Amino acid sequence: MHKTGTAWWQHGIVYQIYPRSFQDSDGDGIGDLPGIMDRLDHLVQLGVDAVWLSPIYPSPMADFGYDVADFTGVDPIFGTQEQFDALVAQVHRRGLKLILDFVPNHTSDRHPWFEEARRSRESARRDWYIWRDPAPDGGPPNNWLSNFGGSAWEFDAGTGQYYYHAFLKEQPDLNWRNPAVREAMYDALRSWMARGVDGFRVDVIWHLIKDDQFRDNPVSPGWSPGMDPFHRLVPVYTADRPEVQDVVREMRSVIDEYEDRVLIGEIYLPLERLMAYYGVDLAGTHMPFNFQLIDAPWHARTLERLIGDYEAALPPGGWPNWVLGNHDKPRIASRVGPAQARVAAMLLLTLRGTPTLYYGDELGMENGPIRPDQVQDPFEKNVPGKGLGRDPQRTPMQWSAAPNAGFTTGRPWLPIPDSFREVNVEAQSGDGRSMLSLYRALTALRRSEAALSVGAYEPVSADGDLLVFQRVSGSDRFAVALNLGPAAARVDLPDRFAGGRIRLSTHLDRSEALRGTTVELRPDEGVIVVPAVP
Repeated sequence: MHKTGTAWWQHGIVYQIYPRSFQDSDGDGIGDLPGIMDRLDHLVQLGVDAVWLSPIYPSPMADFGYDVADFTGVDPIFGTQEQFDALVAQVHRRGLKLILDFVPNHTSDRHPWFEEARRSRESARRDWYIWRDPAPDGGPPNNWLSNFGGSAWEFDAGTGQYYYHAFLKEQPDLNWRNPAVREAMYDALRSWMARGVDGFRVDVIWHLIKDDQFRDNPVSPGWSPGMDPFHRLVPVYTADRPEVQDVVREMRSVIDEYEDRVLIGEIYLPLERLMAYYGVDLAGTHMPFNFQLIDAPWHARTLERLIGDYEAALPPGGWPNWVLGNHDKPRIASRVGPAQARVAAMLLLTLRGTPTLYYGDELGMENGPIRPDQVQDPFEKNVPGKGLGRDPQRTPMQWSAAPNAGFTTGRPWLPIPDSFREVNVEAQSGDGRSMLSLYRALTALRRSEAALSVGAYEPVSADGDLLVFQRVSGSDRFAVALNLGPAAARVDLPDRFAGGRIRLSTHLDRSEALRGTTVELRPDEGVIVVPAVP
């Protein structure tokens, strides 16, 4: 427990690494575990508390590791079991925690379980997956769609049935209604925790149970041609089924067999449904990921409302969390622009709840340009030209102005943007006003002040492009004033901040005392203010 009486995953900061893109140690152009080990000191200097790794399991890489062929191994492209154990030791030696991605919804079609299941309808593992006879016309059993385009049903000529895949046809869904499947997956979790893993981020946890009557999904009234084809139907019968809560509760009980571990759920759902994944009496996931900052329009009143709604919706004792970017969504600097990305950093690291950072965002990395002949993402290949591809936010980490940004001595698996010559760790470490310096200052302040790490959230009324709130712990309090607009603005803080002092500005160039309660904000500036010393 922390000095504030909170668990590490409550007061800490999580940093997501996409292993293919972090650091390559052997010149094959793909990041790996030894590369991550070589760069752990960057994370210590950044001031984060936990490292979350996207999948490192053996995989044919049809979906870059989210098609798992062995839930307890390490793919040779990333390293060995021994190197993983060394990574765990190095992470813990630095006082950090290690979180693994867990992908329970599906396997690779080359997983031994599926290879056995498709041998015959009488296979011992046939019921580990979801099979259905063809419709009367020989087509798919119902209208269910794949998230990656087209029907979610793939015909298996050898056995004359279709199998269900919520994503690629190379990713057949497991049948989580089968107790044997559950136990096998729980054993995988136990094997990693026994090796020192501190928790899991669970991929698409709300997808695990499907309708047992296989009813057609209803048509979405708001869909029109040109939109993501998956959204043509409302996934009423393929996701967020009531029975999934039983699975989540079971999974949490497995996590609780080991001390001080965390269970985080990837869940894209409306607020009221998201809250269900905390579970009855908080026996579900410790933190259902809150992606509202990723998807919301970047307007002060919109953000103020969604923060308030989220705080109000939390179940008693439920711990909040915030995510600004990840491997599936465009980078924050590309969504809101480089100037507002600094304001976004201050927002993320001053809100109540656990923040998750995405590698490279601490530099202000933007989406990388990907030519059609450079596309790697199967989503973009299946549904081209709709802006759904995820390669731009997965380009390699920019370490220095050396060739290939210091990421690899070989040819990088994705192209590195030309911006790496200025936007890199080495250059920004030597610049006291850089984005990296801002992140380091924010994490240091957050870690040193209980009010900012675990204190209460109190909104302050504001207008226009201004977003203002307080963080409070006992007698300690901070005011956070953010200007989300391109014009200068004036903020009047509560009376207790009269004569207070600016503790930190997103521009990293001011710390003056206030005249009265008024703060003058420049365009695209955020500040943290402390009251005057009594």
